[in-house]
Amino acid sequence: MNTSYLSSAIKQFEYYKSLGDKTISQLTFEELKKEFATDSNSISIIVKHIVGNMLSRWTNFLTEDGEKTWRQRDEEFLDTFTTKQDLIDAWNKGWDCLFDAIKPLSENDMHQIIYIRNQGHTVTEAINRQMMHYAYHTGQIVFIGKLIKGANWASLSIPKGKSKDYNKNKFSKDKAKRHFTDDL
Repeated sequence: MNTSYLSSAIKQFEYYKSLGDKTISQLTFEELKKEFATDSNSISIIVKHIVGNMLSRWTNFLTEDGEKTWRQRDEEFLDTFTTKQDLIDAWNKGWDCLFDAIKPLSENDMHQIIYIRNQGHTVTEAINRQMMHYAYHTGQIVFIGKLIKGANWASLSIPKGKSKDYNKNKFSKDKAKRHFTDDL
């Protein structure tokens, strides 16, 4: 089995989830609902969209089209969360659906053709497609969170002015095969 690809993909998804988790934890419910302009998306709306996408794409994804008939995509852009915990529960439900779908995969599954809106993808292509989609939106979540918090933002990567310290720490370790998220 191409465990290297699949384990790397799972780690990447876990990394994007952690970025969202760390951003959401820094914000109040009111901040999660903040829209910067008319028709822009708040973090709350982006979360709702990602969750809707995940539930549609990963539920029975080997046997059913990834765009489910029960999905109401346009409603994903209406902010309906009533508490921060509701938002977090939905966020986790979406990620659980994804991980429950991909963690049991085997090499035999990776070349299987699955469909999203009747467009055929290998499982590998579908994983890549969704990973990039979630990375795109997670980047939006982090950016909005950083805008909201300003100087009170707790950096999720190498803080400005700390690259030399970070690199010194990395280069002080022996060379070894590891995923970049192993030290996070």
